[in-house]
Amino acid sequence: MTTTSGDMPPPRPAPTTRPFRNRQVNSPMPFGRYVRPALPTQLTDAPAGRLWPTRTIDNAPRWSSVDLRDGNQALAHPMDLHRKGKMFDLLVRIGFKDIEVGYPSASQADFDFVRSLIDGDRIPDDVTIGVFTPARPELIDRTFDAVRGADRAVVHLCHATACLWREVVFDMSMSDVRRMADSAARHMMRCADAFDPARLMFEYSPETFNITEPEFALEITHSVAAICGARPDRPLILNLPTTVETDTPNVFADQVEWMDRNLEDRASIILSVHPHNDRGTAVASAELALLSGADRVEGTLFGNGERTGNVCLATLALNLFSRGIDPELDFSNIDDIRATVEYCNRMPVHPRHPYVGELVYTAFSGTHQDAIAKGMAALRQRAAETDRDVRSLAWKVPYLPIDPGDVGRSYESIVRLNSQSGKGGIAHVLETRHGLRLPKALRRHFADTVQLLVDASGTELDPGRLWNVFRAEYVDVETPLLFEQCGEEQSGSGVTVTVTATEDGRRVEFQGSGADPSSALVDGMRRAGHDIDLVDVTRQAPAGRSHPHGNAVYCELIVDQVPSFGVGLDDSATDAEVRAVISAVNKVRSGVSAEPVH
Repeated sequence: MTTTSGDMPPPRPAPTTRPFRNRQVNSPMPFGRYVRPALPTQLTDAPAGRLWPTRTIDNAPRWSSVDLRDGNQALAHPMDLHRKGKMFDLLVRIGFKDIEVGYPSASQADFDFVRSLIDGDRIPDDVTIGVFTPARPELIDRTFDAVRGADRAVVHLCHATACLWREVVFDMSMSDVRRMADSAARHMMRCADAFDPARLMFEYSPETFNITEPEFALEITHSVAAICGARPDRPLILNLPTTVETDTPNVFADQVEWMDRNLEDRASIILSVHPHNDRGTAVASAELALLSGADRVEGTLFGNGERTGNVCLATLALNLFSRGIDPELDFSNIDDIRATVEYCNRMPVHPRHPYVGELVYTAFSGTHQDAIAKGMAALRQRAAETDRDVRSLAWKVPYLPIDPGDVGRSYESIVRLNSQSGKGGIAHVLETRHGLRLPKALRRHFADTVQLLVDASGTELDPGRLWNVFRAEYVDVETPLLFEQCGEEQSGSGVTVTVTATEDGRRVEFQGSGADPSSALVDGMRRAGHDIDLVDVTRQAPAGRSHPHGNAVYCELIVDQVPSFGVGLDDSATDAEVRAVISAVNKVRSGVSAEPVH
């Protein structure tokens, strides 16, 4: 139990020995101030022990959004009527059927918003609104005034039950708190007499549940449930908040499972959880709570809430989605959802926030980029081999837990290039943007070039700039030889080409024979006295891609004893080969290299 004593408990002693090569030293921080004895849950003494570690989640919980109440309370600038309306409409579009719309006794703005929804007939038939009230009679009265005329509503009664709150905040004993809960519940039921019973549900939150003695939490819950007349056809929502997260998620899982096992009439209870994120583990706490018997989760979109926030319902839902479970919420246009939430909350969503952050589907690391590029290529190959749409195949791409396209993201930003990037990422951008499938040797060469550029600039190389650098390095290298035209004749099993070019304003001609146009041109240039050897040639016809050329040819040459690469892009397959050879020669003769990135 938490106590109010001002004495600092004895700290756990620092270890006198540490594992081999662990050179950490004792911290100067006063960690001894935060020793908290664990609350017993007695699960270890139960015949079956803990059950939650052996369970799996196989369906979505009942979702309850508290963006308009708990989330709104946590904003530096609470939402006005317009922003609240946009948030409500967004929650409805996503698919929430259980939406806590305000704390009407706290402010006129909240009261007016609830009334605007009811009086304006803005609540869909399948959506139930919820309103929050503390355990004070006059505030309960005001809350019922707010929901008068609603087709369906949940009245949510809440008060703190933990020892620290009882002693420090309220100066009350356990008996006092029990009497307050009973009195508030009775008053709530008297107010409900004026309503159609079919239109109302009740919710009870023993706030600070996670640091409340479990037996006391159970006792007070049974009392409130009896007063509210909880029964299977009109269950009470019992909401268990980790008001301030203080323990590892497994502790909360034990607490929830203990309550689940010990509730007298479990069929008359919808067991709900409301995790906060003070330790950064709200999502884990919610997931373990579902394993422990919880039916319902309260939270906010992207986790807005007091201090470090509430549990993020988008993360929870898409975690289910990533495991092949229907989340029963629609996040297929997640960027639009984020934009609306940012507008309503006047707060940005972090770029690394799971599933929605600007950078969560982006790889800068070369090893990650290479793995993603290969995974995407394998997916496309499976689609081609089975004559199926890629979106119909099981998603199996390294480093991407879900397909960005399934949440409305484009593929263009999956790979972004900086000093940490590698050849796989560069090749991926050129293929997805321009349809060019570079041979391995050229990938390595261009990666080295890009590395020098981004190291020198210290900035990201965007895809448009990458394309310009690629063309300048391998394609548009037109000095000293400027290609003019090419004639081609079949010659036995090969071809004879006659290539005309200009050099320093004068016309030059190369004629040679070979198995293909590139080897024939190399033969002609050698006859004209050039020191040149053809190492490799790769041909590709990227039809329908974003660059306007029907053929791409990649040549690797040795020119004047120097390795060189050239790329030819042309509607004519022959001209593409000729251009690739001439570009490779020009690179050596002119000393061309990619221009710096500014």
